[in-house]
Amino acid sequence: MSGDRVPTRRWRHSLRTRFLLAILIWTMIGIGAIWLSANRLFAKHVEMQYHEELEVHLRELARLTHVDAGGHPELLRPLSDPRYEVPLSGFYWQVTVPGKRPLRSASMTRGMLDESIAHSPEILHRVENGPTGPTITYGFIRPAPTGGSIHYVIATDERELNRVISGFTNELTLWLAVLAAALLLTGGVIIRIGVAPLDRLATAISRLRGGSAVRLEGQYPAEIAPLVDDLNAYIRQNGEIIARARVQAGNLAHSLRTPLAVITDEAERMAERGDAAQSAQVLLDQSRMMAQQIEYQLARARSAAGTRIPGATSVLPDLVDPIVAAMRRLHPDVAFDLLSRPTTPVMLSIDPVDLSELLSILLDNAGKWAAHAVAVTLEEGEEGLAVEVIDDGPGMTPAQIAEAFAVGSRFDESKVGTGLGLAIAHDICEAIGADIRLMARGDGAAGLRVRLMLPR
Repeated sequence: MSGDRVPTRRWRHSLRTRFLLAILIWTMIGIGAIWLSANRLFAKHVEMQYHEELEVHLRELARLTHVDAGGHPELLRPLSDPRYEVPLSGFYWQVTVPGKRPLRSASMTRGMLDESIAHSPEILHRVENGPTGPTITYGFIRPAPTGGSIHYVIATDERELNRVISGFTNELTLWLAVLAAALLLTGGVIIRIGVAPLDRLATAISRLRGGSAVRLEGQYPAEIAPLVDDLNAYIRQNGEIIARARVQAGNLAHSLRTPLAVITDEAERMAERGDAAQSAQVLLDQSRMMAQQIEYQLARARSAAGTRIPGATSVLPDLVDPIVAAMRRLHPDVAFDLLSRPTTPVMLSIDPVDLSELLSILLDNAGKWAAHAVAVTLEEGEEGLAVEVIDDGPGMTPAQIAEAFAVGSRFDESKVGTGLGLAIAHDICEAIGADIRLMARGDGAAGLRVRLMLPR
């Protein structure tokens, strides 16, 4: 589950995510405000236009209506809008004289308009039920020549107004959706272009950590270039400090070895004379301990410094071949065989000096204890590169394996050595993030198997 949370957390805290969310929110607010305000403005404009048009048609109707001597209304000519002549078109008019048959438009083939809206000389309007549904109805009255009042009523289906507004809303929604998509796409392109230098910087850092580069490479915008320059300066300075530290560690070791050798020599002379044999032995023991600590601390300093060198890369099996050849010369009675190797070279982000020292320690230790042969295998897996060193020597007991990495551990004083090899190897593995294990050979024969897992 932790593996699933890491990408989610990275995506949540990504600059791209934040920019995209900001653009999305701003686009939604802007497009929503445009949609709402445009709809309201258009509806208001259309409603005003409809009301003005109905008022004009109502006045036209009153002007074209003639009442004959018998008090019957008649229309001198059709209204200027032909929709009043189309049956059930949604546009209707009606003229009513009390006691006479109402005069209706040709479009009103059924039903009638409510003349109660026309009860004042002023033009009034409201929504009434018409022949084909709710209508916006206008009306007013005028005195009739024969007495009484003439009721003039004109109406338009409300659905006609809604249809116009709905059509505009649909087109507006479509075009605003296209505009929103274009804005989001443009925003995504802008973000991609804007964040591209950061991607190049991440790639350069990855190359640096992977060992394929020794500095941050590439051209960067003015806002990022100073950071890249500072990082390159820091990397260069850090490399120089590490190089000087290695030199100083070596110089310190050499400067201590000379007086230590003199002390050891004098102690041996004192032991030979016999006048202070006990004191001489104490000096010899302490000198050996000092020599062990010098070698051990010097190795630790080298391995700790090597892990911090940017661009340091080890290529296997190329690194192993010369070490195996050197061990064949150092232990001529032991056969060193590289039994398996990767089909393609494997690059590891490990200082080659540290890895060479680590492999040399393991192969040299195997050569000292082997009876006849040492086998080396390299196998590439998902976790990294597994290196196994197998000898046919006496092997080690579980108790000896538990103490093998302790400083100065020696299980056979007759063997040449200081007891620091495996301790140094263990410290190098900790410094480079590798895993080292000692175990029985495993095939029923005597011997020791050392398994080294080198990370990618």
